[in-house]
Amino acid sequence: MTINNAVLKNCLKLSSKITVYVPATNGIDQAADNTEQVKKTAALLSELFGGATSTPALGYWMSPAAGLVAEATTVVFAYAADAALQEHVGRVVELCEELKREMGQEAIALEINGEMYFI
Repeated sequence: MTINNAVLKNCLKLSSKITVYVPATNGIDQAADNTEQVKKTAALLSELFGGATSTPALGYWMSPAAGLVAEATTVVFAYAADAALQEHVGRVVELCEELKREMGQEAIALEINGEMYFI
């Protein structure tokens, strides 16, 4: 969609959004302080894309072993120019793999432009 506005035509447009869901558990359901992982994620997204925002969320998923699991999560996201996203997405995937190992997760959710990937 093209917005026809004189002021907006002269503004920087960031067309892409990249989001990392940082869990607040170790393993399946052991509560953990994710403050350092959220800071690390926000710092990387800010370095790569110029800024980041975080917000708390409560996620649910079905575990074959434990049934319905409610999990506190922090959603960290950044808006980016398409070229910057293409250039740096590999570093964000590496971060997700690192978070997965650190936190003993089955997967870390990474959302790019509305599409979800489980790393």
